[in-house]
Amino acid sequence: MTYRFQGRMHAEFHNLFARLRDDRGQGTVEYVALILLVAGVLAGVIVAGKSLKGGGIAQTVVGKLKEAIDGVGSTKP
Repeated sequence: MTYRFQGRMHAEFHNLFARLRDDRGQGTVEYVALILLVAGVLAGVIVAGKSLKGGGIAQTVVGKLKEAIDGVGSTKP
């Protein structure tokens, strides 16, 4: 009985560590990191643009983003 329990625990630990080493879903993590990086760069551009006189670049970036968001789902012939 003890050896059976030890064998079962060994198999469970082996399966646990095998699942931890699995790389499924790694692409999703990388895409999320890439999106966060792009968002950080855009935020930096907007903050830097606001310090300029008139904030032209910041207004342009925000305007283009709003156009892109508003355009999602709409059909253009």
